Amino acid sequence: MKTKKLAVNALLAAMSAVLGALSVNLGNMKFTFEGLPVLVSALLFGPADAMAVGGLGILIYQLLCYGVTATTLLWVLPYVLCGLLAGLYARGRGFELSRRQLAFVAFSTGILVLILNTGALYIDSKIYGYYSPVFIFGSLPARIGVCLVKAAAYTAVLPGLVSAARRGLGEKI
Repeated sequence: MKTKKLAVNALLAAMSAVLGALSVNLGNMKFTFEGLPVLVSALLFGPADAMAVGGLGILIYQLLCYGVTATTLLWVLPYVLCGLLAGLYARGRGFELSRRQLAFVAFSTGILVLILNTGALYIDSKIYGYYSPVFIFGSLPARIGVCLVKAAAYTAVLPGLVSAARRGLGEKI
């Protein structure tokens, strides 16, 4: 089972990196599903695996798209924390979550990522000299809307994805 788990996590981390690159960028708004593999790992295996998927997947994406910067780890941190919190919640519920609980995980981790990414954007803009309150905070209502749409989409697809992954692994995790 350890080999299967490692292989699945590697695939999920790779998916996270690819989904990050396949995003729609509009200024300081990014519409992407890079967090979905992190949540799948959290719901299958728990916090440590999800943190690794989020950390490695987003780090690979950041390095390939932006290289190493002073704020690289600030952009990775939201998905590590997302994996930690979603994994702890799933483990605390025996990895059997209702649709309502999945919605709670999707929406709460989405808001967490939004807040932390806004902080990273603020720090990045201060370091690299492009700070403007309108640029950082003016798009916040639209970014919240994107966050809510993504969370609703995650809530809709997570039950099927996790169920299919469990069947594919051939045993209950």
